[in-house]
Amino acid sequence: MRWALVKVCLAVTAMVVVAFAVPLGLVVQEMASDRAFSNAERQAASIGPTLSITTDPVQLRKAVESTQMGAARRMAVHVPAIGDSPPVDIGRGRAGERAVAETRRMGRGTTASVAGGGSALLQPTALGSGDIAVVEIFVPESEVSNGVATAWLVLAGVGLALIIGSVGVADRLGARLVRPAERLADAAHQLGEGRLGARVPEDGPKELRSAAAAFNSMADQVVELLANERELAADLSHRLRTPLTVLRLNTASLGDGPAAEQTRAAVEQLEREVDTIIRTAREQRPATGPGAGAGAGCDASEVIRDRMAFWSALAEDEGREVRLAGVDRTVRIPVARPELAAALDAMLGNVFRHTPEGTPFAVDVHDAGDAVIVLVSDAGPGIEDPDAALRRGNDGGRDGSTGLGLDIVRRVAESTGGDVRLGRSVLGGTEVRVWIGLDGRSLGGPGAGRAGRGRRGNRRNRGRASQA
Repeated sequence: MRWALVKVCLAVTAMVVVAFAVPLGLVVQEMASDRAFSNAERQAASIGPTLSITTDPVQLRKAVESTQMGAARRMAVHVPAIGDSPPVDIGRGRAGERAVAETRRMGRGTTASVAGGGSALLQPTALGSGDIAVVEIFVPESEVSNGVATAWLVLAGVGLALIIGSVGVADRLGARLVRPAERLADAAHQLGEGRLGARVPEDGPKELRSAAAAFNSMADQVVELLANERELAADLSHRLRTPLTVLRLNTASLGDGPAAEQTRAAVEQLEREVDTIIRTAREQRPATGPGAGAGAGCDASEVIRDRMAFWSALAEDEGREVRLAGVDRTVRIPVARPELAAALDAMLGNVFRHTPEGTPFAVDVHDAGDAVIVLVSDAGPGIEDPDAALRRGNDGGRDGSTGLGLDIVRRVAESTGGDVRLGRSVLGGTEVRVWIGLDGRSLGGPGAGRAGRGRRGNRRNRGRASQA
C-alpha cells in the first residue's frame, strides 16, 4: 500500500511537470527567437535614414560598416536599379535573389532560411525615388536559441526536484497511513494468539482511529468475558470444594459399614467430578501473561482478607488458630483478582486437606520493593516430596486431585517473573513462599538463594504425602 501510494504520486507529479514544463520551455524558446528577430529589425531600421537620403554605393558602404551588424558582416543592402544606374548590393548577402525580390514585391518584412544554418531577416525600405530597397540582417542559430538550453535545464531540474519531493512526501504520508494499519494487524494477530494485553494506539487518519478504537473496545470486551469465565470457574471452586472437604472430613466419623462406605465413595466420586470440571475450565483458559490488559492487577491485601474471611468459618469449625499479617495496607500486584484468589484457595485448601484438625496456620504478606511475597505456613507434618508437590501431581489420576495442585500457584507467580518455593515454616510444618514480581523481570537472582534454602528445608520435611 505504501509503495502504491508512492507510485501514484510519482505518476501524477510527472504528468503535472510534463504538462507545465514542456509548454513553458516552448514559450521560452519562442521568446528567444522573437528577441533575436526584434533586435535584427532594429538594426535594419538603423540604415533606413541613410537610404532615404542617398543610394551612393560609397556612402551606403560607410553607413553599413558603421552599424553593429555591418561591422559583424551580418548586414547587406540590396538597392534596385534606378534609372540608368545598375542595382547595388552592399555587404554579404545570404538570402537568395528570389527571396529579396519577393520581399520587395510584398513590401513587408520576411525571413528566409540560410544554407548552413541560421535565418535572414529581409526588411523593405523606401527610397527617395520611390523604389524599394531591401535590408538583409543575418540571424545565426546560436542567437535564436540563446538561453533556451539553460532554460530547459532549469525546468528539468525544477521538475526533478518536484518529483523527488513528491515521492518523499508520498512516502511519509504512506507511512502515516500504513503504520496504524500494520499496528492494527499486529495487534489482531497477538489477540488471536492469546495475548490479551494487545492494544492499538488510536492515531492516524480518522478511519484508522475509528478502527483502532473499535479493536480496543473489542479486546476489552474479550478480556472482560474471559475474566467473567475465570471468575465463574473460581467461584465454582470456592463454592464446591470447601463443602466437599467438609463432607469428606465428616465421613470419617461415620464409622464402618456399607452405608458409610457408600457415602465415602459418593463423596469421592463427586469430588472427582468437580475436580474434572475445574481442571477443564482452567486448562482452557488462555495464557495472558504479565500485564494482560484491562483485567489484570489487583490489591493483594484485599483479596487475601476476602478469602481468609471465607476460610475462617471452616477453620473455626475445625478448631484451627489462624494468623493474618501484612494485609493492613494496599499492595498492588500485576495479577488478576480471580487468579490470585484461585492460588490462595489452592494453598489454603491443601492446609485443610493434608493437616489434622486443630492444626494452626498463618498467611503473611511482605512488600520487598520489586516483589510481593505471600507466605502460607502451617504446623502440620510437612511435605515428603516437595518437587512432586510443585508438579501437576499425578495429572488427575489420583482420587480427590485435579492434577493441578501447587502448579496453579506456580503459574500465577511465574506469569509475573516470580516463583514458588517450599520450605520449613516457623510453625514447624510447611511454608509455601510465593514471589510475585512487580515489574515483570525475572526474580531468579535473589530467588536462587531462597530456593536453595527452600530445598534444604524440603529435605527436612516429612509426613505429608503430597499436595495437589
